[in-house]
Amino acid sequence: MSPVLAGFLQLLALIGVLALVYIPFGGYMARVYTSPKHLRAERWIYQGIGANPDAEMTWPAYLRGVLAFSAVSVLFLYLLQRFQGMLPGSFGFSSVSPAQSFNTAVSFVTNTNWQSYYGEQTMGHVVQTAGLAVQNFVSAAVGMAVAVALVRGFARSRTGELGNFWADLVRGTVRILLPVAAVAAVLLVAAGAIQNFSGIHEVGQFMGGSQQWNGGAVASQEAIKELGTNGGGYFNANSAHPFENPTALTNLLEIFLILVIPFCLTRTFGVLVGSVKQGYAILATMATIWVGFTLLMMAAEFSHHGPALQAAGGAMEGKETRFGVGGSAIFSVATTLTSTGAVDSFHSSFTGLGGGITMLGMMLGEIAPGGVGSGLYGMLIMAVIAVFIAGLMVGRTPEYLGKKIGGREMKLAACYILVTPTLVLVLTAASMALPTPPHSMLNPGAHGFSEVLYAFTSASNNNGSAFAGLNANTDWFNTMTGLAMLFGRFLPMVFVLALAGSLAGQRPVPATTGTLRTDKPLFTGLLVGAILIVTGLTYFPALALGPLAEGLA
Repeated sequence: MSPVLAGFLQLLALIGVLALVYIPFGGYMARVYTSPKHLRAERWIYQGIGANPDAEMTWPAYLRGVLAFSAVSVLFLYLLQRFQGMLPGSFGFSSVSPAQSFNTAVSFVTNTNWQSYYGEQTMGHVVQTAGLAVQNFVSAAVGMAVAVALVRGFARSRTGELGNFWADLVRGTVRILLPVAAVAAVLLVAAGAIQNFSGIHEVGQFMGGSQQWNGGAVASQEAIKELGTNGGGYFNANSAHPFENPTALTNLLEIFLILVIPFCLTRTFGVLVGSVKQGYAILATMATIWVGFTLLMMAAEFSHHGPALQAAGGAMEGKETRFGVGGSAIFSVATTLTSTGAVDSFHSSFTGLGGGITMLGMMLGEIAPGGVGSGLYGMLIMAVIAVFIAGLMVGRTPEYLGKKIGGREMKLAACYILVTPTLVLVLTAASMALPTPPHSMLNPGAHGFSEVLYAFTSASNNNGSAFAGLNANTDWFNTMTGLAMLFGRFLPMVFVLALAGSLAGQRPVPATTGTLRTDKPLFTGLLVGAILIVTGLTYFPALALGPLAEGLA
């Protein structure tokens, strides 16, 4: 079988499995967030944290819950790293430096999972399991909670209440993430991923010296790392490491885990607003961009230039032979069009245009299908902008899901759209202009610029993947990427929840003959166009200096 055919068959199999689970899983998540009952385990958690899960919250109260929980999580994870040297199961690793502890704590709490360290040489069992793995669950649940709050804003009328953050957080963790991750972890162990609490092992001689490998609870962390679109790897090689991702079958399973919740949340959205067709329209937009980017990436990486690439069946530099070009291309698009950041190949070694596709996927705002929760609310913000554009074209007040999109709503949507481009472009420019940060670049010219641009694109969009080649473990990059992750995660949430509160307080507007049908293919096309145009106008100059210049050279 040719590598190209194998790649396309993997893509078709992935689409088939996602289609199979779309309706039941999306419907199940809708029931989770609307059920009037609380599980016994959930009631214990509410009692432990002193929360009343039945008390409704306005958007400022909901936001305070998000920020307070996240602030405590950052502090806990920071202290856990700083005291690592005193903890059991630390492999003798010393405490993590202040700048790197700050960067890592912010990274995992913001669902970014950017890593400026070698996992197997820095973190012991306690930090990995009690710190990083826990944040893989709850940071994903926070994103889902904010998305559900925005959906309630569309579904409700003449009220300022958006639900209860603590109930949404606990239900997303206990009823969705935990059971699915447990099943996925068992499947990964059965396929060869490791799951233990062993120490460091000598595994033989290499180049005249000994070679060592750590054990660890890898499969369980790998499962939630992908399911929660987190991305932080137990090992530095991430999902290219055979202990994390042993075979081509597990590679496909991990891609499925990355995509399943973001895609199925569109079904949840449709059920909660009372129109599954609206969910299908958002799904079609996400799927169009995802399939298009995947095909473009396969074309870029399967291009045969010269006998070496022809013999390998594509550009194999930086890719695992276990997965090939096809599996690596599908994974790279899935991980950069979501907020995952896991890698099974190294994007710096992709062709110039292939590397540009990974960057552009993040620059879209990671909305196709996007991160767990963040992809849905990002896409709904773009839908608001699209109906506003359509309203300008026909000279009438824009409406979406029975809610008028006025000046307040557009200001909030515009602020949301401007946050991450500002962070990416300003911090990249500062890094290139200052004398010291460019010393971290491994490569000169357009490729070196791409390393820096990719780093801040990844951090600001809460992706977490790295282009490779950039030494990010410096005070400058640890601090600046940490700030980019904080602002890139929580400033958009402020605008999302404020928008949700504004929408929930409106009276529903009845549809008329002049109302734009947002459940039709015309709106899907308009939404895809708005996404690509807004992103293209914002980032094209920066892309022209980096991956486009390299790809066209």
